[in-house]
Amino acid sequence: MSTVGIIANPMSGRDCRRLLARADSVSHESKRNQISRIVVGAAAAGCTRILAPWDPRQLVIGAVENLTIPIEIEAFRTPLNHSAQDTVQNVDKMRELGCDVIVVLGGDGTSRIVAKTWPEAVVVPLSTGTNNVFPLLIEPTIAGMAAGLHASGRIARDEAAQRAKVIEVKLGGENVDLALIDALFLQGDRMGNLGPFQPQHMKTLVLARAEPDAVGMSPLGGLLCPSGAGDDFGVRVDFCNHEDGGQVLRAPVSPGLFRSAHIKAVEKTPLAQPVEVTGPGILAFDGDREIALEAGDQATLTVSRSGPWVIDPKRTLTLAAERRALVDLPHWLDPYDGSQLGGCC
Repeated sequence: MSTVGIIANPMSGRDCRRLLARADSVSHESKRNQISRIVVGAAAAGCTRILAPWDPRQLVIGAVENLTIPIEIEAFRTPLNHSAQDTVQNVDKMRELGCDVIVVLGGDGTSRIVAKTWPEAVVVPLSTGTNNVFPLLIEPTIAGMAAGLHASGRIARDEAAQRAKVIEVKLGGENVDLALIDALFLQGDRMGNLGPFQPQHMKTLVLARAEPDAVGMSPLGGLLCPSGAGDDFGVRVDFCNHEDGGQVLRAPVSPGLFRSAHIKAVEKTPLAQPVEVTGPGILAFDGDREIALEAGDQATLTVSRSGPWVIDPKRTLTLAAERRALVDLPHWLDPYDGSQLGGCC
């Protein structure tokens, strides 16, 4: 049975950065609408089962409960924590139920939780968050089609998906966390702060992807030394204080919000080459402050290609076109067409 799971973060696109920057808000109804388009696209491309996790806002279940299309909807429920643990539990359950592809609606942080929970997952990440370097900005119907083509086996994983780069985080030689896009070492900041990072607190930044056309931490490297998803290297950026000079870089650190940062040095970081930072300070991953380092604590940040498999929708649909995967299928019947359309064959 070809299976697509849907992970939708109810808080993505709705945090305090709507007050502290100029990020747009994404309503629950908008997410439901996107999910319904994903499911229709997946079904039309050959998916036969959708895994729909329950949440108090009924994002996924509310989107699919009245879809009268030829696909099985399997709803499930895990214990509610009102935290990232909900995503962890839902991804674990999808793996247990034999999920082939997960479509993730959220920002970098949501996809990071999926990657930590199931590093070998095959995903289509869609942007509904604030800093969206990892998620794709595409029509959800097409994302659903790409997921359905992979889940049904019409397109193989190795043909149109690439394993993502991540930043592995070690403390005391043990893997403790990871970041999908950026790992930032801060001093003078505080845990629990949800606001944008201040340049005077930034010390060392390691980027798996340094994209010049992104917002967040990624362009702090990308505007000086770009590194894309397909490049087998990361980027390290070291900051300095105003009185120490350096290059002054103006970059968008959040939607509609620019900061000027003093850059001491920027360089490519080969895969598997560790970068060491020493506390005191805070480590932030993909925009979230996660680990407080005490004085003398050492952490290593290493870029590797060990993240989830990310489907390329354009490559997938191109292969489908070459193989005529959507040709000579039975007529598609959609309730939006009304009773007057039933197909001619």
